[in-house]
Amino acid sequence: MRPDDANIAGNVHGGTILKMIEEAGAIISTRHCNSQSGEPCVAALARVERTDFLSPMCIGEVAHVSAEITYTSKHSVEVQVQVEAENILTGAKRVTNKATLWYVPLSLHNVHKVLEVPPIQFARKEQEEEGRRRYEQQKLERQETKERNGDVILPVINPEPYTVGYSQSSLIHLVGPSDCTMHGFVHGGVTMKLMDEVAGIVAARHCKTNIVTASVDAINFHEKIKKGSVITISGRMTFTSNKSMEIEVFVDADRFVGEPQEQYRAVSAFFTYVSLSKEGRPLPVPQLVMETEDERRRFEEGKGRYLQTKAKRQAQIQPLTQQ
Repeated sequence: MRPDDANIAGNVHGGTILKMIEEAGAIISTRHCNSQSGEPCVAALARVERTDFLSPMCIGEVAHVSAEITYTSKHSVEVQVQVEAENILTGAKRVTNKATLWYVPLSLHNVHKVLEVPPIQFARKEQEEEGRRRYEQQKLERQETKERNGDVILPVINPEPYTVGYSQSSLIHLVGPSDCTMHGFVHGGVTMKLMDEVAGIVAARHCKTNIVTASVDAINFHEKIKKGSVITISGRMTFTSNKSMEIEVFVDADRFVGEPQEQYRAVSAFFTYVSLSKEGRPLPVPQLVMETEDERRRFEEGKGRYLQTKAKRQAQIQPLTQQ
């Protein structure tokens, strides 16, 4: 990891890690989907499940990214990725990230054609059943997310500190050839890196401190983004707890020059950030000031996600303490 991969405190950007995770997933799923004779294809990212940043990666450390295919349906591939940071002076390693991603194989000759996925062999019947359950769950959640994707972020004149309008941010990016796959559509990792940058700006504006990515709720890729498109990545604060911030981020795309279709929602996700002192210790987060009913509704929804995640973590800790 080099200085341009990290923030001013030396912690590697969450978006850089997400990009590496996606690249590993794309490689292994594309290889698998082309493992049998048939029409050549490229695996496209459809969804990233919740990703926790277990430990910050620092400048000078070496990132080890490993990927494994854990489930296949007729038209999709589940890939689980683990990231480790290695201190090259001592050889010590620690896990920094674990993520689950879903890909679909698109024909190399016809990007609108989804191909069938070669099945994998499971060691136990239970593994296949658990994979099918995860597949059905993510399919349902993707549809629910797509249905509520009508919100837009509008500029606020002279906003008060700690309000939603005070920290909200947008970034406009022209999609170039280096951002794209062989199909001419944006790499999922490129999009996630831009989303993390915007979420980081929102968090930093709200706290005025060093901030790091703590987790990313499911990232849903609703539509492909074509080379030459102009994308707007927008972020706004939705919820604050005592020591964390939830930021909603979505990506809207304007079609390639000359194409008639209007702007559309391409990607959406929730990022969670924490505020850190110069010594790397968690700091209290200024509480979000809400001004509208929509902001209060989004705050309560964010609170629900926060409490749900907290309960899941507690449930995972309890069996360990009882051993």
